[in-house]
Amino acid sequence: MVRDQIHTILTEYFQTPGARLLRTLKLTPSLVSLLGLAISLGVGYLASIELFLVAGILLLVAGAMDMLDGALARLTGTATKFGAVLDSASDRFAEAAVLLGLLLLYLRDDSDSGATLVFLVLVASFMVSYLRSRGEGLGIRSNVGLMQRPERVVVLAAGFMIDQVQIALAVILLLSTFTIVQRFWHLWKETKHEGKDRT
Repeated sequence: MVRDQIHTILTEYFQTPGARLLRTLKLTPSLVSLLGLAISLGVGYLASIELFLVAGILLLVAGAMDMLDGALARLTGTATKFGAVLDSASDRFAEAAVLLGLLLLYLRDDSDSGATLVFLVLVASFMVSYLRSRGEGLGIRSNVGLMQRPERVVVLAAGFMIDQVQIALAVILLLSTFTIVQRFWHLWKETKHEGKDRT
């Protein structure tokens, strides 16, 4: 699978070396998660005042923090259940902060289409994450789909940097909706025989 191959390459050439550097700097996984959230808050502000190029660059930095906190926890043997909760919560707040910045921008510019697009992307993104969490709560591995959080970060960052934000949002919405359908289908397939198993 292409995504698995990309993950393997990122782990070998980015996550592992990056986690070692962070360990040398004496940073904890939780602090890395919170740093990523703080950067995302800044991205939201920059987006709201249309400093898109800087916002795009910093969004990639925040995305890197999101990838490194888990790698650092595994490297240092400090992974905890609460750390996983903090990581997930930080991701949701970070995504909402960036989209809030864009929402404020479009409301100020009286762009109903832009504001609506931001809202739909927020709902779709959270549904993608929710279905994964709900599936895992049922004991089902549910990280299927084209548009997961790393892909959303990359697409939106690219949209910022080439000043095509609404096109990037539209791509995220389309592929996130497809991912939602994929995850519903996956969960249905994994659970459809439950009733029969009980008889």
